[in-house]
Amino acid sequence: MTAEFPPLANVPSLISRYTSSQKERDLLEEYADLYAILKSTEKLERAYVRDAISARDYEPACQRLIAHYRTLWSTVSESVPSLQSFMATYGMQCPMAARRLAQSGMPATVEHGRATSSGEAGYTAAVADAVGQFITTMDALKLNMAAVDQVFPLLSDLTQSLNKVPTLPLDLPGRLKLKAWVSKLHGLPASYELDEGEARQLLFELEGAYNEFMAHLPR
Repeated sequence: MTAEFPPLANVPSLISRYTSSQKERDLLEEYADLYAILKSTEKLERAYVRDAISARDYEPACQRLIAHYRTLWSTVSESVPSLQSFMATYGMQCPMAARRLAQSGMPATVEHGRATSSGEAGYTAAVADAVGQFITTMDALKLNMAAVDQVFPLLSDLTQSLNKVPTLPLDLPGRLKLKAWVSKLHGLPASYELDEGEARQLLFELEGAYNEFMAHLPR
């Protein structure tokens, strides 16, 4: 059964029509924002696939849209059963956006390992940044920072940093495990906290990925 959402054909008039309730006005504005994020992400994904935008420009733009989506979804998810139902209700054809926002949780450049840095200076900076991100993320877990809204941004930044190291193998086991964690946490509520077992496993896999990373750096 299709969820009952207010139509979005004319958002300004709808917002004024629901003047009796601030809650309803806020909800309509959030639906409009979600609609816009989906449309923008779909256009960005298609532009990237067609090489109409460089990887260097695509990645930060996509990351911002994912961050906006996560922030907004934590609010609208109380009234929207799923992103697919929202799209069906408003007749949206945004398959690439839905996958990027609801399933992957990371830019295509990170998911598929297309490095975005170049040159010796860029390589050195990328390695230093990745080491710093590893240490920051592991320290956070050791300090019992286990909520999704604490861990996810750190893991996301780490995977992006690793993506900028061109000599790092795409199929490195530790790297693949970290990507899996990013996708897993992306699908959880911001308030969800990893239990002791999950936190220990993540820390264990982080330490393993760090050791692999260091072992693959040129000597």
